[in-house]
Amino acid sequence: MALQLEVRPNLRPYEGIIIVHPDATEEEQKELFRRNKSIIEEQFGGSVKHLDTWGKRTLANPIKKHRKAIYFHTTFEAEPQAIAELERTMRISDKVLRFVHTRLDDGTDLAAYVENFKKALAESAAREREREAKFQARKAGQKGAGVAKRESRPEESVTEARQGEEDGSEEEEA
Repeated sequence: MALQLEVRPNLRPYEGIIIVHPDATEEEQKELFRRNKSIIEEQFGGSVKHLDTWGKRTLANPIKKHRKAIYFHTTFEAEPQAIAELERTMRISDKVLRFVHTRLDDGTDLAAYVENFKKALAESAAREREREAKFQARKAGQKGAGVAKRESRPEESVTEARQGEEDGSEEEEA
């Protein structure tokens, strides 16, 4: 009696960040992700779990003289060979400026991972808004303090000093 083993694909969880050219049309973006989904699902038997558009953002450092780019975040399960093919096709594409794929721990639940990721992103954005509000308040307070100093001077002494200067200049002319 021969023992037959079932061959199951070696699917692993991955996360990807893709930075796309800022002038890429919506159709070009969709085509890029259709191709990526096809590679993951049809060629390697994986599955795309999540694709999120972060929109056009300012880059920390210019890439090919571009200061802005469109960011995408994705999670998927695939065989390790799929990553090599994804990266090969992205290197060929003129619209992809940068990309990174990260393998997650094998037991990672991608739905929970995305939920925690979004929560952390929202908390980070809230901290950034709070920091900016404090900075603006401090900046407004400094401007207000400068105005208060100018207003705290007695007007009479300022006008008398100006008159004294004017009187002195008139006497020198005469």
